[in-house]
Amino acid sequence: MRQTLEDRPEARKEATERYLQKVGVKVLPTTDSAVAEAMTMYQSFSASRRRNRSSTNGLDTNEKGQLGQWGRAWEVDSFSLVSILLLLCFAPFLVFYFVMACDQYQCSLMDPLMEVYTGKTTPLEIWNRAASFSWTAAKIYAIWVSFQVVLYMCLPDLCHYFLPGYVGGAQEGARTPAGIINKYEVNGLQSWLITHVIWFANAYYFKWFSPTIIFDHWIPLLWCTNILGYAVSVFAFVKGYLFPTNEKDCKFTGNIFYDFMMGIEFNPRIGKWFDFKLFFNGRPGIIAWTLINLSYAAKQQELYGYVTNSMILVNVLQGIYVVDFFWNEAWYLKTIDICHDHFGWYLGWGDCVWLPFLYTLQGLYLVYNPVQLSTANAIGVLLLGLAGYYIFRMTNHQKDLFRRTDGNCKIWGRKPAYIECSYSSGDGAKHKSKLMISGFWGVARHFNYTGDLMGSLSYCLTCGFNHLLPYFYIIYMTVLLVHRCIRDEHRCSSKYGKDWKRYTDAVPCRLIPGIF
Repeated sequence: MRQTLEDRPEARKEATERYLQKVGVKVLPTTDSAVAEAMTMYQSFSASRRRNRSSTNGLDTNEKGQLGQWGRAWEVDSFSLVSILLLLCFAPFLVFYFVMACDQYQCSLMDPLMEVYTGKTTPLEIWNRAASFSWTAAKIYAIWVSFQVVLYMCLPDLCHYFLPGYVGGAQEGARTPAGIINKYEVNGLQSWLITHVIWFANAYYFKWFSPTIIFDHWIPLLWCTNILGYAVSVFAFVKGYLFPTNEKDCKFTGNIFYDFMMGIEFNPRIGKWFDFKLFFNGRPGIIAWTLINLSYAAKQQELYGYVTNSMILVNVLQGIYVVDFFWNEAWYLKTIDICHDHFGWYLGWGDCVWLPFLYTLQGLYLVYNPVQLSTANAIGVLLLGLAGYYIFRMTNHQKDLFRRTDGNCKIWGRKPAYIECSYSSGDGAKHKSKLMISGFWGVARHFNYTGDLMGSLSYCLTCGFNHLLPYFYIIYMTVLLVHRCIRDEHRCSSKYGKDWKRYTDAVPCRLIPGIF
């Protein structure tokens, strides 16, 4: 059995002398009594340090200051806790309310409230009128998720071999707070293509199922997605405590609600390749996005005998966004979702439920309220969406090009300017980073978000102005991206310190030049 310091007097004496030197005390020849006294001081110091580390996720105050606020917070204030409890309690009912309003009230958000207020109906009656869980929907969803797992895990990417400019296959992610660089199998574009080839082959040739199948089971599918969303979130929460993929990349606040919602593990994985964040962020939700819109278009054709130009615009503009996401999936590995967010209910439930049901509200609205835009309005909406996409894509392209070449490139015809920053990772290593202040990144610090918001507005404008419901998306995205700006800049300020101040002085605006 290995001996402790107390069992070995000579080793104890050496350790004591090292400690005295460390705290600045001149080491003189020591007696046994001096050793005993100093050893007591050392043990007291060590015990205090262990207590401090255990209460702050294994890091003392100085170490946390060196690391900065990577990922989610270390502590929970009262405002954050109240916000989290409200989201956990009401977000699922908000999704149900939006879908129910279309199913029962032609997408009016006020009519259900007015009927309850005037006594014409009750919340229980509205709930009972909604479609319930069905085993048919459960089977559809189980097949869908299983199919996406197979495409993700069992089919290595081939697209990068024959698509010029596409980056796929095994790729490295960004460095984690603990200094780890994970590897990913980037095959989302391949999965999207295979899925949609099967969809169109079925619609026009095989006829295995109706193209309206998603719309026809929409509310029963809502219950199924909630089951998976909560199951994944609970599993990730328990896994973070009992068998984390990497303990050094875990965070515990001591608040069960915050840890459950925002996640404990940074990169929870099963095996070497199944990464929870990459899978659930991209599939099954985003691959389903375009299929859901296609199902809406098929339902509009079935009900009215035609598909409106507004429905076509929704399918085209959101389809561009989805294909762009998978074309640039390797770039996505360096974004805030993968690089900073821990995996909890916020991502697990959000990707399973919030994304597919609320990001597709425009198509759902157009099934119940078909809108045929004038040619001028349709062209205007299309141009706004394409302009937003161009800004979004080119801003991200400039950043990616700058990173890949370490600044040895040209942005807008000239060598880019940048500010060099330094930071520390969890292993104590020092690293350098460059923040570009040229091109779109010299216009605003998050100009890619500006383009994203322009695209989001274009989706909503396809629906006209008769109802508020389809505009939930632009309202939500504005709140989300502004909050993300603030959250990201707080983290960068903690991470880079005075270097971040130099950057914000060089690029003073966040989203809109001269305004915000």
